[in-house]
Amino acid sequence: MAKSRLKGFQVAVLASAALFGTGMVVAQAPAPASVHGHANDPAGLPLKNTVVEFAKDHSGDFKNIKWVYKFTTDDNGDYKGTDIAPGDYFIALAQGDKSIDFVESSKFVAGQDLQVNFDLTRKEYIDKMTPEEKAQLEAYKKNAGAANEANKVIANLNATLKTVRADLAAAAPHHDDVSKDVTSMKSAVDAKPDEGLLWITYGETLQAQGDHLAAADRAAGKVPTSDDDVMKNYTDAAAAFKKGADLMAASKKPVPADEAVAYNSIGNTLAKAGKIEDAQAAYENAVKLDPTKAGMFYGNEAAVLFNTNQMKPALAAAEKAIAADPTRADPYFIKGQALIGDATVDPKTQKPTAPPGCIEAYQKYLELAPDGRSAATVKEILAGFDVKIDTKYKAGKK
Repeated sequence: MAKSRLKGFQVAVLASAALFGTGMVVAQAPAPASVHGHANDPAGLPLKNTVVEFAKDHSGDFKNIKWVYKFTTDDNGDYKGTDIAPGDYFIALAQGDKSIDFVESSKFVAGQDLQVNFDLTRKEYIDKMTPEEKAQLEAYKKNAGAANEANKVIANLNATLKTVRADLAAAAPHHDDVSKDVTSMKSAVDAKPDEGLLWITYGETLQAQGDHLAAADRAAGKVPTSDDDVMKNYTDAAAAFKKGADLMAASKKPVPADEAVAYNSIGNTLAKAGKIEDAQAAYENAVKLDPTKAGMFYGNEAAVLFNTNQMKPALAAAEKAIAADPTRADPYFIKGQALIGDATVDPKTQKPTAPPGCIEAYQKYLELAPDGRSAATVKEILAGFDVKIDTKYKAGKK
């Protein structure tokens, strides 16, 4: 009987132990580790899109190794990886099925972020290269160095272009001094003389500086075309635009529309310099290169001729501008002004009579630009001919 009671006591104790055991701490899996690093080639340049592989066992042929983790470097040669189980790993840097470099043993501890770099410029790596590989490396470093320098130049030029364009936009309303930008762009074309865009921008700075000096001359009662500095800026600007146009034409993929813009700029600049015939030739070249913008180019030609009081050629250019693009207002005004000089007076009524097409040109101008800069002049002229002004004309949406 005593033995039986002892057995029952042991069962009760075991049951009690099982009951208390439900509150005990259960062991958890170790936290994963992580890795980050950088890889560069023997020339010191980033190795991008290169695989960093982890293996527990690296015996046998490289192609047959069982890789447990793989991470890829980015464009900067950097990589990172997470969720790596703690342990000792063989880590290889590979491209395709070829190992470039490796780390024999890297121990990862739970929760640790380990840095593993692959620097192929190290002496130990270079020493293992064959003479042919070393020769190739030196050639590669030379070419890569030249490419890096070229990239630096381009980056600097892009920064210069951005600054100069901002300066030109800010200076335009008041014809401010942009001599510093002229200097900047001269350095730019000296640094890369085969880039058409740089020459075009250089031309823009010279033209803007010419405008600044010309504005000062007019304020002082001086004729700008008699100022050698003004003329030099305009002449140099036209030459820079022409250089840019020629480079664009000689490029692998020439864009005639861009060349046309350059010739339009040549025309505008030469006109300011008083070289009207040369300006006309530039506008005609612009039309040939980009007929889709003939209305603008012929309109500029008409304005240049009109401003120099050459009415017959101005009328011809205005007619061409209207034919190419009948939606532009200014050519109609120039046409009207070029014709108004031929107005006559009726001997019986003593009323003025406008030549054919004159009144219609003025009316079309008001239709297209009711609030244009010449609208007041046009209204006054029409009133002098007893022409009723159509009040339906309204300013277009801006």
